[in-house]
Amino acid sequence: MNDEPQSESFPPRWPLSTADLPGIAGTLKSQPEDFEVEEIPAYSPCGDGEHLYLWIEKRGVSADELSRHLSSVLGISSGDLGIAGLKDKHAVTRQFVSVPSRLESLVPSLNTDHIRVLSATPHKNKLRTGHLHGNRFRVLVRNVEPDALAKATAIAERVRLSGLPNYFGSQRFGHNGSTLKQGLNLLSETGASSEPSRKSRDRNRSGRRFLHRLALSAAQSWLFNQVLAERLRDGLLDRVLLGDVMQVCATGGLFVAQDLAAEQPRFNTHETVITGPMFGPKMKPTTDEPATREQRVLDAAQLSPDAFRRYGHLTDGTRRPLLVRPDDLQISAAPDGLLFEFSLPSGCYATVLLQEFMKADTAADEQSEGAPRE
Repeated sequence: MNDEPQSESFPPRWPLSTADLPGIAGTLKSQPEDFEVEEIPAYSPCGDGEHLYLWIEKRGVSADELSRHLSSVLGISSGDLGIAGLKDKHAVTRQFVSVPSRLESLVPSLNTDHIRVLSATPHKNKLRTGHLHGNRFRVLVRNVEPDALAKATAIAERVRLSGLPNYFGSQRFGHNGSTLKQGLNLLSETGASSEPSRKSRDRNRSGRRFLHRLALSAAQSWLFNQVLAERLRDGLLDRVLLGDVMQVCATGGLFVAQDLAAEQPRFNTHETVITGPMFGPKMKPTTDEPATREQRVLDAAQLSPDAFRRYGHLTDGTRRPLLVRPDDLQISAAPDGLLFEFSLPSGCYATVLLQEFMKADTAADEQSEGAPRE
């Protein structure tokens, strides 16, 4: 594939919206306490029901490690756990996890040096993937330049005014792009991944389903980033084009822009946002120039829209905002660097925001809150 990533050039350097402003440099995640993430729930547990919502704080523990620990101590399968979103390992994170309420007596046994259950409240429904509004971040960037606060203030003003390009973080694509490569191979029917071997067919079907969905999601995300990057390079990230699929910010509803005189003011006042493609059979299509742009990205990857139809049961397709506007972005000087406090919607990456400030690769092992799960 023409655009398949090569390990020596991965992760890619997506264009920044503040490339003309000097960065602050710095270091992320020197210790877990430098990166705090707190889930913003879509709702609070009601206090009654057959599921127990655990408000958990973990330090230096990955999402998989947390899941295995809960399953082992409670004597249940991972399928009995309800988790709204994945959380970083090299961080202090707080999130809800639901378990069967009949296990309430075992909850104190879950506490370790790195995992604490802060509260346990019953609720009627199991927690599902995506059942969260977003995440609140508190991040200390160390080893910044001496004039970092002034530089960061200028960048923050630009981000507040124009929004943040809603890239998927490079960690979405796997180490050296390995997950992405598998997804592209599945879609192009090339390579070993497109036709499972006898050994792989004998593996747990659910595990294969999860891995294929993860790989296909990485391919979708890569193509989305390509569309977004091209639009940013062409100075069209804040300009509504005839045929754009717009999203109403308040409701999430989608529609095709047909009256530019009416739609550009709605975008300018943050009532709507331009969306990019997460290719799949149920994705709402663009028309006119946006459709040409999206097709050009597919052509460069030697893919067709029909490629996604073969995996419609794993990747329906959707639209994703090209821009996101961080809530309550605040920056202050700290003894060891700069302290960033902000909120982002579910599925958005804190490292993408911080890269605008640091002007350096920020990808570590941050996990997207929108990552697919079984």
